[in-house]
Amino acid sequence: MDSRKLALLTDFYELTMNQIFYENQDHNQRVVFDMFYRKNPFNGGYAVFAGLQQLIEYIKNLNFSPEDIEYLRNLNVFDDKFLNYLKDFKFTGTIYAVPEGTVVFPKEPLIRIEAPIIQAQIIESAILNIINHQTLIATKAARVKWAAKNDTVLEFGLRRAQGPDASVYGARAAIIGGCDGTSNVLAGKKFNIPVKGTHAHSMVMFYEDELTAFRRFAKKYPDSCLLLVDTYNTLKSGVPNAIKVFKEMRDANIKPRLYGIRLDSGDLAYLSKEARKMLDDAGFKDAVISASSDLDEYLIQELKIQGAKISVWGVGTKQITAKDDPALGGVYKLVQIQNGEKGIPKIKLSNNPEKITNPGKKKVYRIYDKKTNKIISDFITLDNEHLDENSTLTLYDETHRWKVKTLKSGTYKLKELLVPIFINGECVYKTPPVMEIRNHCQRELNTLWEEYKRLTNPEVMHVCLSDNLYNLKEKLIYESMNSK
Repeated sequence: MDSRKLALLTDFYELTMNQIFYENQDHNQRVVFDMFYRKNPFNGGYAVFAGLQQLIEYIKNLNFSPEDIEYLRNLNVFDDKFLNYLKDFKFTGTIYAVPEGTVVFPKEPLIRIEAPIIQAQIIESAILNIINHQTLIATKAARVKWAAKNDTVLEFGLRRAQGPDASVYGARAAIIGGCDGTSNVLAGKKFNIPVKGTHAHSMVMFYEDELTAFRRFAKKYPDSCLLLVDTYNTLKSGVPNAIKVFKEMRDANIKPRLYGIRLDSGDLAYLSKEARKMLDDAGFKDAVISASSDLDEYLIQELKIQGAKISVWGVGTKQITAKDDPALGGVYKLVQIQNGEKGIPKIKLSNNPEKITNPGKKKVYRIYDKKTNKIISDFITLDNEHLDENSTLTLYDETHRWKVKTLKSGTYKLKELLVPIFINGECVYKTPPVMEIRNHCQRELNTLWEEYKRLTNPEVMHVCLSDNLYNLKEKLIYESMNSK
């Protein structure tokens, strides 16, 4: 796990604000913040929530070291009283979140933080950093896996990731989203996820000829022998030499668990179809054809439409960097100030209606059709509201209230999405193994109709507000407008 001290992984203004809270004796005032995002990444129909494990480790190890305090002191901005407070800093708040691998939608709380204002502010930047990145990569991986259908997808992004942390935690997120393995050995060790790979062009170039290189590889790894065939000439040299090696293995009665070729350049549709014919004609119909070469979900989908004979996809740069949409854009907003058992709901207004926040302490229900187990809608309520599957439920579109859907009792199922992670500073949640989270993600994706998963122009899931939450929001907007 990540035991690094990351207390200073925060924006400077978090500390300057917190000094004001401390000086004015406001630092123990409990507040509620929501973390959510406003728009699905990649113009898609959903996102896959990821990053909770690293967030838990961050909170567990959150304290300011003597070196941190000395650094802050030397900035000549913070006084001794505030720095002495930070010396004994410990998170004592409560955090609820959706489990990793859960399919989520815009504007619904993914994480709810209840804590003294200083604690809630200090963790803001790190929460956004961790969740924004890993949710983005998990979502990209889910899209790639959807395009590949039942084929194997491998995460090959280590050398193109934006730094070691992005590669390691990006690999983890990619596995959650649906990848079957990673080339990243450190990620494999850290998270107990499958590591996969073949060999590089340099190994072929190192030996006197391609056939010698292939023979050396097959001798050392006879049970899993995937040969990279495009170093010199894919169809005239690479594939024929691979076939020679496979024949030698067959003659020696070697029966590999997995064998085949990898393509890393050229027209993958044409080359894979030609290579398939050559392999089949030689009697190797069960030989695998894998491919890499700057793949993403769009190219994989196009190659499958063109009849490419590829069943293993190594996806690197465009997945690990989320090249076509490099930021999730998650936000962290104050929604309530606690006043004893009661709360004072807060709202952020904007000239852009999409940026107006939903006030108050809330929870999120997921509504499923009872017959199909597909998602009908997500439903955000105030925390003191309770839904009953045995009652009729009316759903209103938040923006267009005339769009109404009524669900009769007994026709739908409910599930609360937010689960306790920390209660009064103590972690009460045990993170499942990554491969279990991956399985959970696949089950979650199966609750979406295909219309929501398509790569372009997907359907958009309705996230509805309860009447009480909607009326509270309207009331606060009205009061704010009339108090100017």
